[in-house]
Amino acid sequence: MIDFMPDHHALRNLAERFVQEEINPHAKEWERDRQLPTRSLFKRMGELGLLGINKPPEYGGLGLDYSYQAVLAESLGLLTSAGVALAIGVQTDMATPALARYGSDELREEFLRPAICGEQIAALGVSEATGGSDVSAIKTWARRDGDDYVINGSKMWMTNGCQADWICALVNTREIDPKQPVRIPLDKSLIVIPTDRPGFSIGRKLEKLGMHCSDTAQVFFDDVRVPSRFLIGGEGRGFPYQMKQFCDERLSISLSTIASMHDTLRRTIDYTSSRPVFGGTILSNQAVQFRLSELHADVEVLRAFAWRTVEQFVAGRDVGQETAILKLKTGRLVRRVNDECLQLWGGMGFMDETVVAQRYRDQRLISIGGGPDEVMLQIISNSLGLDRMATSKSGK
Repeated sequence: MIDFMPDHHALRNLAERFVQEEINPHAKEWERDRQLPTRSLFKRMGELGLLGINKPPEYGGLGLDYSYQAVLAESLGLLTSAGVALAIGVQTDMATPALARYGSDELREEFLRPAICGEQIAALGVSEATGGSDVSAIKTWARRDGDDYVINGSKMWMTNGCQADWICALVNTREIDPKQPVRIPLDKSLIVIPTDRPGFSIGRKLEKLGMHCSDTAQVFFDDVRVPSRFLIGGEGRGFPYQMKQFCDERLSISLSTIASMHDTLRRTIDYTSSRPVFGGTILSNQAVQFRLSELHADVEVLRAFAWRTVEQFVAGRDVGQETAILKLKTGRLVRRVNDECLQLWGGMGFMDETVVAQRYRDQRLISIGGGPDEVMLQIISNSLGLDRMATSKSGK
């Protein structure tokens, strides 16, 4: 396990105080307005050094290892609006890790530095209307034209998409022979696309079941021209870069959600211990005590696995299987925690004003966003070699 240092605890105190004092008091208003003041929020986080914890110091980051970023992710679990955590997570763990790892010095100076200080908003463009879970099936193209790429296509379900200054977009850049099976597709690249370029447009702001304050957009590229130097790393390396970036995303999502489950349980224990019913309190029933105890035990086990995965990630190991397992089990457990806790709140649990009701709506996304449960199961299956074993046993 990670050996927590005084700096870990200092960071946690800073982040939790920021959440409780500067975000949660405004969360209901932002949810009601269905709009997050992302620019002012990110500017404040940039001032506190919270947007570049594990990013290179030469571009404004703190240069710390991922265990410190994990501490921030857990602190965001105390947010009463998961939509705020999602918007922040895109900036820190979804749209910028590949740029920080593989981008040229010039590219990082131009786009990573302002993202770290909160002056620019980033978004990740991977999913498309015709290829949500199947990343290999994206249709957006970036074709070379001299020293430029000319981009055509669209992206769907893009968090921060209505306010983003630039997009880390996965696009096709090469033709490949469909008859030649490859283990890693080499036809895709990650390219930074500024949203002020001619030909870029927002199709619509999407209305969602939850995460109301987090803006989500469908966007279009119509002959959008960007310099070829906006390519992140090598051409044709976008797929493995994005798979690595997905590990950051799934770790961040899971750590934040696990912490929020602890908070939901704490709130539920407080409520049931003070709510009188049938001559006692709801919590005075042993069945309720056992129910909450088992949920607590399940969350604790999952948190231990999450931090073991963080430790492996910090050590530079491939954690593709571990992050898939973690996100799968987190998405399924949070649905159970939110459902069972809401039930114990009774009629109050069905009221929009309660945190448990909001989390019930918001966190249904955990089993969908960043790769749905079915994709996580496919990753786990492939890592175990089950597909190859099934083929060899069948004689095909």
